[in-house]
Amino acid sequence: MDSDYLNIPEITFEVSFPEVQAHYVAIKMSIKNLNQPYIDLKMPVWSPGSYLIREYAKNVERFNPLDADGNSLVCNKTSKNTWRVVTDSLNQIEVFYAVYGFEVSVRTNFFDSDHAFIVPTATFLYIDGYLSNSSTIKIVPKETWKNISTGLEQIEQCIFYAPNFDILYDSPIEVGNQDCWTFQAAGVEHECAMVGGGSYDKERLTKDITRIVEEETRIWGSNPNKRYVIITHNYQSGGGGLEHLNSTVLGASRNGYLNESSYKNYLSLVAHEYFHLWNVKRLRPKALGPFDYDAENYTTGLWIMEGFTSYYDNLIIKRCGFYDEKEYLALLANDFNIVLNRPGHAIQSAAASSFDTWIKYYRPDENAINSSISYYNKGAMLTALLDIKIIAATDGKIKLDDVIRAAYEEFFLKLDRGFEENEFQSLAERIAGTSLDDIFKAAHDDGELDYNDYFNLVGYEIIDTSTSSPLSLGITTAKTDGLITVVTVEKGSGAYDAGLNVRDELIAINNIRLDIKDKEIDFITQHAHEGDILNFLISRDGLIREIPVQIRTNTRKNFEIRQLKDQTFLQELLGKIWMA
Repeated sequence: MDSDYLNIPEITFEVSFPEVQAHYVAIKMSIKNLNQPYIDLKMPVWSPGSYLIREYAKNVERFNPLDADGNSLVCNKTSKNTWRVVTDSLNQIEVFYAVYGFEVSVRTNFFDSDHAFIVPTATFLYIDGYLSNSSTIKIVPKETWKNISTGLEQIEQCIFYAPNFDILYDSPIEVGNQDCWTFQAAGVEHECAMVGGGSYDKERLTKDITRIVEEETRIWGSNPNKRYVIITHNYQSGGGGLEHLNSTVLGASRNGYLNESSYKNYLSLVAHEYFHLWNVKRLRPKALGPFDYDAENYTTGLWIMEGFTSYYDNLIIKRCGFYDEKEYLALLANDFNIVLNRPGHAIQSAAASSFDTWIKYYRPDENAINSSISYYNKGAMLTALLDIKIIAATDGKIKLDDVIRAAYEEFFLKLDRGFEENEFQSLAERIAGTSLDDIFKAAHDDGELDYNDYFNLVGYEIIDTSTSSPLSLGITTAKTDGLITVVTVEKGSGAYDAGLNVRDELIAINNIRLDIKDKEIDFITQHAHEGDILNFLISRDGLIREIPVQIRTNTRKNFEIRQLKDQTFLQELLGKIWMA
């Protein structure tokens, strides 16, 4: 046998649940064919698709490396997520450790007596320098647990295989008694795994998800998977999702399936995460793979990845017939409302929001509304303009669908690599036969385009339908423990300029005591006049003070997208193509 083959570590994990009721899982990592003086075992610090350093190593306990005879090996922690094990060129060792998990989200471990949701980046160690190694994962479920749902290849009952750690880390595992069923869509086997019960209709869900899968596969030209798993955690109140290579994890409200609006929101979430199996998991910026699991992976291109996906999710739901045109346009207009009513849109560009997601998007503070935007919403806005401009430039012969399909074929199927943003722009311009520099530059600039220059091309317009000018203090408040406190202060408001602060307790306005059970703030605002000075009595860090605040006109807009009253024949034709 080839000696180089003998030096490739053979890695096996065994996952068991002796203390799962206390939110722990037990991990045994067996490593053979070591033949080196020491190894560094590392835990990733983040999960691809969720761009925040999460420090998963903080939940690792009882780390205990042993030789084949059960003797302890010398081990030192050399960094926050690295354990150096002295192996003295032993051929085989076993490493035992426990992982704590009790955070409800799609990107963190959650273990209890009912089920275990295993996020591999937060659970499985890798040998530094051996991310390309394969591994085998054996799950030893509780006796009362009957199902295991994962995108990993199953090689035996409860035993799964990952050809490398990138695949392992991109394959969440659900263990418990989730409700599972399978169906075929676009030639691919799909498994739905519903955790936590719920009011869903299996037959309806299967039919509707199939329509989404087939529409998205039509857009991209082919479906790269043989099997795809949709894990949904149903809570009393829940949401969110995270994409993976051949699976996704979603959060939903247990009884939301009975409400038509909530049900459509769930379908839109499915459409969003499924779209990612092409857009970001395969077609991606160069920075997003191969991954560095030790540190941030920076890119300005998330506005393309998440923005394109956020534009398409609701558009796909419309194409499938779940939304009518009015509903869809309201959802698209909402992206404009979210961004343009946020003072931070004058501070941060879509590209800057992408790059700084590691320190801003997932860590919003009380000033986030004034300093930042979401690359999801701003990206969706810019994507709509791209689609419209491409349709108009080609007299409706080409849409953004054609551009992303060509990019997928070029960068993933042909070159098998990520793209630089300028490469993506060049390809898009070549397919569209026109310059798209205005939109790509806008993604990197904090200025605003004239959006009607684009919407008018297809016979639509975006307008501010605000008819009244209500007065505003520029604050939001919360009522807790008998106190009224300031939660946010909007830049440019009277409260901002006067120096009213987040966490200030509001006691009285103009010598009128505020009652937490009533709405004196709204009443006073509604009966004031622009320019009036309201004298706030507040408590700040236990000290009483008075702050005069000028009341001003509310500058919030309410944008709507609607058809132009007088359309040319070409505008009407292109508009139908855009909405098709």
